[in-house]
Amino acid sequence: MRQTIYGIVLYLVLLAPPVLAFLESIMILHMLVQIPLLIVAGWLIGKRITQKYQTFFSKWNANGIPGILLVVIITLYWMIPRTLDEALLSYPIEIFKLVGIPLLVGIPLRDSWKKLSGITKSFIFLNYISMFGLMAWLYIDIPIQICNNYLEVQQRLVGWGFLAITAAMLLYFIQLVFTDQSTSD
Repeated sequence: MRQTIYGIVLYLVLLAPPVLAFLESIMILHMLVQIPLLIVAGWLIGKRITQKYQTFFSKWNANGIPGILLVVIITLYWMIPRTLDEALLSYPIEIFKLVGIPLLVGIPLRDSWKKLSGITKSFIFLNYISMFGLMAWLYIDIPIQICNNYLEVQQRLVGWGFLAITAAMLLYFIQLVFTDQSTSD
């Protein structure tokens, strides 16, 4: 219950107009802070929702694959530079972001991740490493401004942020490979 309350509070804070305006005013905050925090809010709220609607989730997402595919599709959509521009200019897209990310990424991610096998988790993790690396290259190296609402320097900063995330994920994955993952209680 406590996680659900934390998730609701986080979500309400993210919806507060000053917080919303601040996070959307700088590209790196919009893409690498606001969107992940919306996912975290959905993740926290998701514990209660998946328990309450357990039969729905067990039928729809029995092995975790449908849920994780939804997560991948929605997160890929929000990595597209044009999508960030649209969220700033179009209220329906902004509402889709603020409602859709917690509901279509956070909750399914919580339900799916525990159901996936180790190999599938590694596959998803490695795909995100390559996607983040590609986005880093795109945002750093492209010679033109690809987001109309953000300056070129801001898109390069997002690229460096993606590169830092890629490096951290890669280091995490390497340490998983070289450490003992067996549980000994």
